[in-house]
Order: sequence, then C-alpha cells, then structure tokens
Amino acid sequence: MLTFVGLGLYDERSITLQGRDALQAADRVFAERYTSRLVGASLEDVEVAHDVEIEPRTREGVEQDPEPILTAAENGDAVFCTAGDPMISTTHVDLRLRAHERGIDTRIVHGTTAAAAASSLTGLQNYRFGKATTLPFESSHGGDGVPDSVIETIEANRERGLHTLVFLDIKVDDDREDYMTGGEAASLLAANWNGTAPAVVVARAGSPEPLVRGDRLEELAGTDFGDPLHLLVIPGKLHYVERDALVELAGLPAEAAERLLV
Repeated sequence: MLTFVGLGLYDERSITLQGRDALQAADRVFAERYTSRLVGASLEDVEVAHDVEIEPRTREGVEQDPEPILTAAENGDAVFCTAGDPMISTTHVDLRLRAHERGIDTRIVHGTTAAAAASSLTGLQNYRFGKATTLPFESSHGGDGVPDSVIETIEANRERGLHTLVFLDIKVDDDREDYMTGGEAASLLAANWNGTAPAVVVARAGSPEPLVRGDRLEELAGTDFGDPLHLLVIPGKLHYVERDALVELAGLPAEAAERLLV
C-alpha cells in the first residue's frame, strides 16, 4: 500500500488525525519539500511530534528515481507526504499512477490546501475563483518582469468576473531557501501590469495568526508582511457579501471594493 498524506498548511499540528494514524502505522515514510513546505515546522519537528522517521526525497528522487518509494510500498505499507494536499502536484499524480501500474494499492489522506485557506480567510466564495497561476522570481523564468502567461491568466479571469489565486515562487537549493513575498509580488504586478488593481495578500495561512491585507497593488508593493508563506489574490467581480468581507476582513478600501461590485 502507498498512502499519500497531506500535512496541512503550517506546522506539525496541521495534519489530520487520519493522516497522523497513517504515519504511525507505516513501515516507511517519505516526504518531499520542493512543491510546498511547512514553514512553521521542520521535518524533524514532524518526526518528533508523531514518533516516526521520515526519509526526505528531492524532486529528482520523486520524479526520476521513485524506485525506493515504490519498492517500499510493494513490500509493506509506505507513506508519501507533503505540505498541503498531496494530490495538488502532478508529480504526485504521476507517482500514484506508477504505483497502480505495478499493482500497488493507493489511498489518499487529504490535507488543507492554500486555495481553500485563501477563500476562507478573504471571504471570497470558492466557486468564483478561476484558473490559478504562479508568479516566479525573475531569475526562475530567465527574463525581466512578469511572464505573459501570468498576466494572461489574471486578465482572462477578470474578463469572466472571476478571482485569481496567485501562488508565489519558492526556490530551494542545498544551502538556501527563498520565498517570494506578497510585497515583491505586488511590486512586480504593479510595475508590469496594473498598479491600481485591487489585490489581497494572505500571509501564513494555517498559522495561529494569519495576515490578510487588501489594497491597490501599488500600495501593497514593497510592504513587509512578515514571515512566509504568502499568497496573492486578485479579485474579480464581487458579490455584496464578498465586498463586505474584503472591507471588513482584509481592510480593502471601500471605494476599491465598491468598483468591483457585480
């Protein structure tokens, strides 16, 4: 059996009870930290909290060399875990399909996702979100500014009256971790797209003290929103309840919210 477990959004306590049970019942536990990570806890914290030993895998170790994971699942009960929900990444879907090709049973223990948290914390209705996009560091996409695909996604959603969830880039190597901040993201979009567009920064979703701040992109640009992880939401057309939520919960200026009202 290969069980995919979502660790949730923030720390070692974000996992569900079902996920904890799966960790403790497994013969071997694997984890990856390149698609997302718990910024409120290390893998060592998870190990101590749930009395398990976790074997970290790199991106290459999952995508190009999954054999240790699959062999463990053939010979016993293996768990593969990651922050958020384990099936958000296509890499993990591919791993599940590889397991099925070898006759290995699989199951999923879901975890809370950033997308669900962004909707919940801002008060924006989840069914009014369109296609999500990821804003990369300039060094990640080998160019200046913002990739055309990001702007095209935002504008296509806005034309349909839909909100856009913008995931912010994470760069991880052997000795350094970089997280794009909400202020950096707002600066890039203000300079390369539309500085007067309303937006909302969501910081540290899933933590005891998340931050939600709304304003025009040019006002959010360069602001320090504290520790990672950060998300950016570009609202589309607003239902009156969504308008009230953004004003009350995110501090979006009332005049900016009113212009988006359906």
